[in-house]
Amino acid sequence: MALKSGNIAVDATLGLGGHTMDMIEAVGSTGHVYSFDQDLEHLEVARQRITEKFGPERFSMNVTLIHSNFVGMQEQLAQRNIHASSIDGILFDLGLALPHLTRAERGFSFQYEGPLDMRMSRELNPLTAADILNTYSESDLADIFFQFGEERLSRKIAKSIVEQRKKTPFTTTNQLEDIVFHAYPVSLRHGKSHPATRVFQALRIAVNSELEVLENVLPQAVELLAPKGRLVAISYHSLEDRIVKHFLRSQTRDCVCPPEVLRCECSTTPVLSVLTKSPVLPSDEEVAENPRSRSAKMRVAEKL
Repeated sequence: MALKSGNIAVDATLGLGGHTMDMIEAVGSTGHVYSFDQDLEHLEVARQRITEKFGPERFSMNVTLIHSNFVGMQEQLAQRNIHASSIDGILFDLGLALPHLTRAERGFSFQYEGPLDMRMSRELNPLTAADILNTYSESDLADIFFQFGEERLSRKIAKSIVEQRKKTPFTTTNQLEDIVFHAYPVSLRHGKSHPATRVFQALRIAVNSELEVLENVLPQAVELLAPKGRLVAISYHSLEDRIVKHFLRSQTRDCVCPPEVLRCECSTTPVLSVLTKSPVLPSDEEVAENPRSRSAKMRVAEKL
């Protein structure tokens, strides 16, 4: 992010506060970090960790924690008198925080029995995974599994779910894991990844409108960045990375005229310079230390 003392930075995905604390150190006592999270529990844990490390005075002077989906970034910052061309660095770490995966009551993982919730924010989002499984049509479920999970057995799984919910509504992660597992042919049930992996990913994305939110916030981030300000995005699956890659590419073009136009008529000027021709991948050492990083891809761009 190339942050310096006195800079203003945004951590769009606070989580438990690790990146935010690094940013606080980088911007120093004269800078400021604005950090977003939908989850009130994360905000409280991060508040405690940051206060313990830097002290309450530094926290009050140099950090603002914001309970909001980052899709409201522009509006939330405007309420705090931060407007266009004001931010020196914005980070999106799009992975799930560890408590989401390991706490059974959140319902994100088939490895723990719990309610089919999957909401990043139980305060801001009324829609749960159970709502989707029990009310959406068979074709809509198949579309979710295929589009958001790239699940090739999406139609078979959706059909099994609809047949099962006529007998018993879906309420737990174990119910969903079991129906997906048995929808797979026996020969494919014990591969590298569990058969339910893609369905759980797809439902989580649908519950939280993750791809739509990402598409909506990236233009906001570019507008908020100051000249030479950097946008950093870390994604963990191909759908997120594709959105980031295509958006960054679109912001580097000097012409957006359709192919049939022989001479440029749009007078477009590039907005960003992409600093990572290929995504930055974790080293073998990092993957060994943190296996969850193995699928991470980081892309970085600088505002012109």
